Amino acid sequence: MTEIVIAAERPDTRDAMALIAELEVALSRGYTPEQRFGFSVEKLIAQGVAFFVLRADDAAAACGGVLLEADNTAEVKRMFVRDAYRGRGYAKAILDHLVTYARQHGTRLLRLETGIYQPEAIGLYERYGFTRIPPFGTYVGSETSVCYELVIG
Repeated sequence: MTEIVIAAERPDTRDAMALIAELEVALSRGYTPEQRFGFSVEKLIAQGVAFFVLRADDAAAACGGVLLEADNTAEVKRMFVRDAYRGRGYAKAILDHLVTYARQHGTRLLRLETGIYQPEAIGLYERYGFTRIPPFGTYVGSETSVCYELVIG
């Protein structure tokens, strides 16, 4: 049986950076640089994003972060599951962890942005109970962004 562990990790560790780099490669296949809004490793650290890595039998398989805002909202950042680990429920496990973390820190509303070419992500968020909303913040005006929110507190 596979042992799954989700732990906080700095985004500048080797495994976290490798996951983020793979996410960037995947997104570059469908989106121009102007259509990609993911934080760099440096920005994740500078903005204080709580970042987590899911390990399956000690192998870094997935990641995700959450940016807590002063108004009791939060935004999911850099959620990704490596291709070899898809279909095992790891995306939901990371999302569960991010929701729990945000709720424990007083968040009442969790938001996120994904792209129109990410049907698996869209499906996950909709099954989870997220409601589609108009683009917010830096995503306003983006024709390739799909935004969601979930009341969690």
